[in-house]
Amino acid sequence: MTVGATRHPRHRDTWRVAMVIPLQGPAGLFGPSCEAIAELAARELNAEGGILGREVAFEVVDGGAEPGRVAAELAGLVRTGAVDAVSGWHISSVRNALAPVLADRVPYAYTSLYEGGERRPGIFCTGETPRQQIAPALRWLRDNLGARRWFVVGDDYVWPRASAAAVRGFARELDLSIEGEAFAGLGAGDMARLVGRVEAASCDGVLMLLVGQDAVEFNRRFAAHGLHERMMRFSPLMEENMLLASGSAATRNLFVSAAYFRSLVNADALDLLGRYVGLHGTDAPALNNAAESCYEGLHTLANLVRRAGSADLPELNAAADGAAYHGPRGTVEFRGSQAGQEVHLAVADGYDFDVITRL
Repeated sequence: MTVGATRHPRHRDTWRVAMVIPLQGPAGLFGPSCEAIAELAARELNAEGGILGREVAFEVVDGGAEPGRVAAELAGLVRTGAVDAVSGWHISSVRNALAPVLADRVPYAYTSLYEGGERRPGIFCTGETPRQQIAPALRWLRDNLGARRWFVVGDDYVWPRASAAAVRGFARELDLSIEGEAFAGLGAGDMARLVGRVEAASCDGVLMLLVGQDAVEFNRRFAAHGLHERMMRFSPLMEENMLLASGSAATRNLFVSAAYFRSLVNADALDLLGRYVGLHGTDAPALNNAAESCYEGLHTLANLVRRAGSADLPELNAAADGAAYHGPRGTVEFRGSQAGQEVHLAVADGYDFDVITRL
């Protein structure tokens, strides 16, 4: 398998995927895990005969760069025939920059949780949406812990802004109140202001729509002010690297919803963890939700190609609705180009997650 930065025109014997994953910026701490599990997925697909008999190889593209730069790099790869498909975990601003570049040219399996609503042809979304992930968690926290008054904090770009708008709708449905909202520039280090706004509010909990290192900094400041003693936090984007970077004292009373946790106790999740450690060893980058989503992305592309009997976009678009497969998240089934899957609620427990319930 060819992995890395070697670029060459498309060859008949190799099916090349550009894995767009963050290597810098607030989400850069996800990058090593995403790259490591992409290697596992490619090895597994090749052991099964590849895609349409072609060996699967991937090339990492830095999705943590400025979205326009990422789009320009992908445009070059597609134009020269260096890649047959695109996948990976990256923020919605990058997805929106890539979509026009990839339209009607190569399939794109977008793996990150996101704000929902992506319907452009050729983009197959495998991540969680607010309706799947946030609404049922807010219901559970209301019914079981009495959390009714929320303050929303987020990075200032499309996913947090659109998700916050969805949360306002969920609040009306669930008889909750949103006591305030505050946003900070992505990677701008303005977490002190956000914590100050929360501290001045009258709320039961904070809904965090923060990415990577921004969430880490918020957790640290939140705990330094003692706020973790009197209010909960809930996030749809929190994984093991972020727990480790935050410190165990800064993640008490922190709840997270996701389709995958490393600590899930079921055969599929345990099997993936065993294969991952078997390939990379016990010192491998932490297996987490962002990384596992990249595994889902490569397997989604393979399953769609098998279902369609072709790697051509018109056939893949036609084959997506109703496509289903079983993997570490359990059964994943597409409605249109959006995947649906089970979502779980967990609470931070030191440097890992204690999964409480299936939502």
